[in-house]
Amino acid sequence: MVNVPFLQHFRRAVEISGSGPYPEIAAYLRMHSREKVEQTFRTLSYFDGVHLAGRATAPALFSVGLMDPVCPPSTVFASYNRYGGEKDIEVWEFADHGGGYDSQARRQPEWLRDRGLGPKS
Repeated sequence: MVNVPFLQHFRRAVEISGSGPYPEIAAYLRMHSREKVEQTFRTLSYFDGVHLAGRATAPALFSVGLMDPVCPPSTVFASYNRYGGEKDIEVWEFADHGGGYDSQARRQPEWLRDRGLGPKS
């Protein structure tokens, strides 16, 4: 269960986010020559969830807060759209980095039970 997944689609996050680790990456790139940009994002791609998502096969429940400044929604959707297994996503329209908070925590056991993966009620 992937709640407001972090470190997805680094390049996009660096371009649009002013929170989390992304401003640090932008500051690093400002201080170095332009030739470091591609090298930096190539290195970060080894840790970027968007590039790993297509390899996954387990059922997954994602969540996203549409007002999240730390995990920009477009980066979450990028990973969700590439995800290789069965997937669902809970979209929290007015949520920030906490996503659905307690509502998401209550949804998770239900989602697991629906797939025969959780404890019987």
